[in-house]
Amino acid sequence: MSDPAATAANRKSGRLFQAFLRLRTFEALRHREFRLLWLGQACTGMGVWMDQVTRGWLIYELTDSALQLGLVRGIQAIPFLLLSPVAGSAADRYSRKTQVVVAQVVNGLVYAATALLIFSGRIRPWHVYVTALLMAVAQVFQQPARAAMVSDAVPPENLTNAIGLNSVVFNVARSTGPALAGMLIVMFGTAGSYSVQALFFFLATVWTLQLSAAKRSSSAASGRSAHGESFTQSIIEGWKFSWRNEAVRTGLLVVMFASLFIVPFTALLPVFARDILGVGATGQGLLLTAMGIGALCSAFLIATLGDRLPRGMLMLGGVILYGLAIIMFAASPWFKLSLVLMGIVGLCHISAHALVQTVIQSYSPSEFRGRMTAIFHMSQVVMTVGSMLIGALATLWGAPWAVASMGAAGSLAMIAIYVALPRARHIR
Repeated sequence: MSDPAATAANRKSGRLFQAFLRLRTFEALRHREFRLLWLGQACTGMGVWMDQVTRGWLIYELTDSALQLGLVRGIQAIPFLLLSPVAGSAADRYSRKTQVVVAQVVNGLVYAATALLIFSGRIRPWHVYVTALLMAVAQVFQQPARAAMVSDAVPPENLTNAIGLNSVVFNVARSTGPALAGMLIVMFGTAGSYSVQALFFFLATVWTLQLSAAKRSSSAASGRSAHGESFTQSIIEGWKFSWRNEAVRTGLLVVMFASLFIVPFTALLPVFARDILGVGATGQGLLLTAMGIGALCSAFLIATLGDRLPRGMLMLGGVILYGLAIIMFAASPWFKLSLVLMGIVGLCHISAHALVQTVIQSYSPSEFRGRMTAIFHMSQVVMTVGSMLIGALATLWGAPWAVASMGAAGSLAMIAIYVALPRARHIR
């Protein structure tokens, strides 16, 4: 016999869950397919952000080299540069669900193998580089397929809300993942952290396997398009579409310029924390936390307001404000003011990321979404170039002038887009 108290509790939980879904902020979660994707995104996000701490700690333990800390991150940009077009085209031609599942399983196995190497005492620096490269390859193939599946999982009127909710869980993972990794490293070493990271990816795979058969794009048929396109032609057609469609072109220009000139300022945060503001590593952590809180608030705002936002103006205006905020951050001599400015930076960062992604996916037909998302994620390569550039400028002029000049260049680039592409301001 069933327990009446347990039955009543289940009914109450069900009513609370339904009330939760009726909130405008969470309306995309009413769709089962998106809920599964969202849960998978939460798990993979935790694993990836934990890796930001664990991999750096591991290579530093093995080598005591600050140079190799940078190299092990830089090597991860190579697959995004070389394989993004291939991954995007594959997502538009083959099963997106299969692509995501395979990528997640590979990622989980890489983390599990790293944990075993550490537990056995056989880990060497070259293992860290190889696994970093493998993880980046898996991420390159996972991202466009997953993003295209989000667009397929919700109706067009819920797309902005869905991407906003993905941004919420991304920023929650960014805030909690590194802290969890640090705690696990203290308690169990880097092997313990990698074991949990592997578990997160295997849990994500469980959620993904429950999805319905992934939609194949209308252009996919035995690996060839309905128009007889080869794989290479498919990649070329994706690039052509990204330039022909003005809304998509605008979104890509916004994210590329922001990634080149504005976002890389975070590479110099240790300089500001230690040498300018005098708050050390703890202060740097608080600055990043303030940015994360601002980004989380902005993500909730986008998820709540959804497609009623004037996305074109918000994209351009938000990135202009982003550039101005980091100019003021560069000039700030006070830690409290810098914290406030980092919160504003976090609010604006969504304009250069989640909001751009909604525009690109909204204005791309299903058969192009994988390729457009892959091009969008190539902004990570551009950001690597920007980090190198801002580092060089900081060496010549000092960190404040480097950040301020790059921020000004980013804001001016948005103004140029506003003037050169007048229809961009009317994107909805």
